[in-house]
Amino acid sequence: MTVRILLADDQPLVRSGLRVLMADHPGLEVVGEAATGLEAVRLTGELLPDVVVMDIRMPGMDGIEATRRITAGPTTARVLVLTTFDEDEHVYGALRAGASGFVVKDMALDDILAAIRVVAAGDALLAPGVTRRLIADFAAERSEAAAPRLPPAAIERITEREREVLTLVGRGRSNSEIAQDLFITVATAKSHVSRLLTKLGARDRVQLVITAYEAGLVSPWS
Repeated sequence: MTVRILLADDQPLVRSGLRVLMADHPGLEVVGEAATGLEAVRLTGELLPDVVVMDIRMPGMDGIEATRRITAGPTTARVLVLTTFDEDEHVYGALRAGASGFVVKDMALDDILAAIRVVAAGDALLAPGVTRRLIADFAAERSEAAAPRLPPAAIERITEREREVLTLVGRGRSNSEIAQDLFITVATAKSHVSRLLTKLGARDRVQLVITAYEAGLVSPWS
C-alpha cells in the first residue's frame, strides 16, 4: 500500500528536501505541499493524504490549530509533527490537538520514514524517551493546584484493571512492558489498550498518555 503524504512546512527547502528524499523510497508518495496551516487544512480536504507531516511554527494559522482542524474533520488523515523538540514548547499542544506523534528534524531519514509508516498504519509514535519529558514539560506550565482537565466521569467508565493499564501507558510503557508489570500476556495487554481507546474516545496511544496525565493518574514524578 502506498502512503500518501502531505508536507506542511513554511520553509520551501525543508519541503523540497523531504520530497526528493521520499521519492527514492517505494510505498511513499508526496501528494502535496503546504506553506501555512490554513493551506494544510485545505489541501488535506482536497487531496485526502494518509499522513500530514506538520511543522508547528508557521505564519498565520500554526501547526497546532491546523492539526486540531484536520483531526476534527471528516478525513482519516493522521498528523505527524516534525519539529525540534528541545526548542519547541508547543509539542504537547500539538499532540493534545490530535497529532499521532512527532519526530525531530535532526533524526535520521530512515527513522522519519519509519515514523510516517507507523502513523499511517494507525499506530501512535513518540520519539524514544519522550513520554515522561512531555508530561514534565506540560506539568511545568500548570500550578500544582490546577484541577485535572479530564471529567471524572470519563475515568469512571473504565475498570480497575484498565485504570492500571492506562497509568502504565501514561508512563510510556509498551504493551510487552505492561504485560510484564501486570503479569498478563501481551495479547491481553493489547486488548486492554484497545478497550481504553474505545471507552475514552482516544484516537491513539498518544491520546491515552495525555488522558492519563489529565486524569491525575500520572505525574512527572511517578
